[in-house]
Amino acid sequence: MYEFTIIVPVFNEEENLERVEQELLKYTRIATKKTAVLFVNDGSTDGSQELIEAICNRNEMFSFINFKENRGLSAAIKAGFDTVETPLVGYIDSDLQTAPEDFNLLLEHITHHALVTGVRANRKDSFVKNMSSRIANGIRRAFTHDGMDDTGCPLKVIKTEYAKRIPMFKGLHRFLPAMVMLQNGTVLQVPVQHFPRMAGTAKFGLWNRLLGPLMDCFAYLWMKKKYINYEIKSKG
Repeated sequence: MYEFTIIVPVFNEEENLERVEQELLKYTRIATKKTAVLFVNDGSTDGSQELIEAICNRNEMFSFINFKENRGLSAAIKAGFDTVETPLVGYIDSDLQTAPEDFNLLLEHITHHALVTGVRANRKDSFVKNMSSRIANGIRRAFTHDGMDDTGCPLKVIKTEYAKRIPMFKGLHRFLPAMVMLQNGTVLQVPVQHFPRMAGTAKFGLWNRLLGPLMDCFAYLWMKKKYINYEIKSKG
């Protein structure tokens, strides 16, 4: 029935969820692929789950997964990848600092690539946040040689067959292009809009935006060395 599923990780975002519903509903009316939405509630302790259930009850294209406890963004994305059944999967943050309509820009190119990621043009974040992200992206590129300028952009489209083969660990959401490239898939980055956070609080600080990713680079190098990749020529 659906061709594309948008994963929306949620952790204590009750102030944003009604706007998420409105914006994603508007997007489903203009989407170039028939689109479903999957909330992944990452152990929220506020009223997020009640709002998610209400949204899903009144919109048939919305569904949810509710974690027993907070496990982090990478776990939420991984759970979404494991759950979706559509040929294409994407994700967007519930703070809506990126625009759902920009998924159409990414979907234009997905036929010829395994992953298409947004690049936040004219970012509306603080100086410290922008600089720490720029440094972290530079360090990651030096380790992975993925050529990506902004892997932290929370707007991506991936062919589901590639997404399901990504061996996720905590922090690996920043390495999605590199992990797709390990599968010999091609990746592309496309400029997208960026907006200030309207409500709620950011979940990432200096540690998990800069120092944490540096440590994750070493985990990626180990995984790259050990990664198993094969193609079946024939069966009998």
